[in-house]
Amino acid sequence: MSSMMTLGHRIRHYRNEAGLTLDALGERVGVAASYLSLIENGKREPRLALLDDLARALDVTVADLLDTRPPSERAALEIELAQMQETPAYRELGLPSVRPGRGTPDDTLRALVALHRELDRKAKQAIATPEEARRAITRQRESMRATHNYMPDIEELAERSLPERMRGTGALTHRAVGVMAEGLGLEIVHVDDLPHSARVVLDRRNGRIFLPPASIPGGHGLRSLALQAMAHILLEHGDPQDYEDFLQQRLEAAYFSAACLMPREQSLAFLSEAKREHNIAIEDFRDAFGVTHEAAALRFSNLATELLEIPVHFLRVADDGSITRVYENDGIPLPVDANGTAEGQVVCRQWSARRAFSRTTRTTEYYQYTDTPAATFFEATQTGASDSDEFSITVGVPYRESKWFRGRDTGERAHSTCPDLACCRKPNDDFAERWKGQAWSSAKVHSQIFKPLPQGTYPGIDDRELFEFLESHSDDRR
Repeated sequence: MSSMMTLGHRIRHYRNEAGLTLDALGERVGVAASYLSLIENGKREPRLALLDDLARALDVTVADLLDTRPPSERAALEIELAQMQETPAYRELGLPSVRPGRGTPDDTLRALVALHRELDRKAKQAIATPEEARRAITRQRESMRATHNYMPDIEELAERSLPERMRGTGALTHRAVGVMAEGLGLEIVHVDDLPHSARVVLDRRNGRIFLPPASIPGGHGLRSLALQAMAHILLEHGDPQDYEDFLQQRLEAAYFSAACLMPREQSLAFLSEAKREHNIAIEDFRDAFGVTHEAAALRFSNLATELLEIPVHFLRVADDGSITRVYENDGIPLPVDANGTAEGQVVCRQWSARRAFSRTTRTTEYYQYTDTPAATFFEATQTGASDSDEFSITVGVPYRESKWFRGRDTGERAHSTCPDLACCRKPNDDFAERWKGQAWSSAKVHSQIFKPLPQGTYPGIDDRELFEFLESHSDDRR
């Protein structure tokens, strides 16, 4: 529709410049004025022969008429207004369409378009509530399961993006990441005044990737952040249209980063050898490529099923037992809400993801067999800590696949009957009776539960703070 409306406006623009009425132009090209009116209003698409006749009559070229740019600011406003009035959200209001005439002031048009833009922004913000966010996360997990969490197009993009001399050389260094950025015309800049809500900022205008200082704790993750910023350019991401689009862009950027840090060919060779030796261990995979345990576990979930024929599940669980990140295609019975969302739900106390917290020594992975109502699973869990809390990272597989993994000889075994309340959530009957009516407590509630989504163009990022940061570092101010 947009191209037809632009064509119509360009024809009208050149007709007015030529001082012709619809009737006069119609006589020159042999069609009725009413038909030309439909073309100018974007309701009819002219034949190529008629386009030739119109171009000659208006003393312009066919290329002039087919140019995709609106011929003027007013035409651009009229096109945008018409498009916005065709959206389902506007039609649901039951309001009549506004058709600006020649006498409609430009300021009125600007005000109407600005109003529609604000309504559109508020509509998108409204649907990105925590409830809608959970639905979007669930749809994404279902999509990932359908493809075994494997993205061949991004795998190939990562392979093409790695400099030839740096392929097959082990861990990707900070210098190598810098060279990749330079190849895209980007400079990596470390600053100590990033917006408090941002981990990385990409400045497309001035060709910069802003990162925290390299000396901060956990600085090994800076390579991944820089690669994710590059991914947004290579994957031609624009501003996300809604929360689901934001999630998809974030997933693709993270996947590209992982595929660069742990390239498919080298990763497959490493993991295939470990499988032949019945000695797969995420901690070995992590150390071989110099990444975090979580990054290695997620990367393993990309490759396990598609390339190693091993179904798998991945869990990141907070120390209160709540799931913060999850993927599965092996049938593990995840706790889910009414929408099928697992994120935010609490896993069984008997699962490895929670029992690993009780260990005194946590330097190595914790191995366990877990019996569930669905099947028995072998799981390997590593605990870690962030600035705000502790967490565990778990990779698990069905019992039959445990033969490929280190730790399969563990004597640790737990039995879970969740979602049966008697498994780990129902209190001891004696205790319940003894303390009935005698206890009170205040829950520790995560503040993000009450935050609207999104706060800006990118959920969780304050647009004002982001743009003020970019302005302060812009070349235009130097």
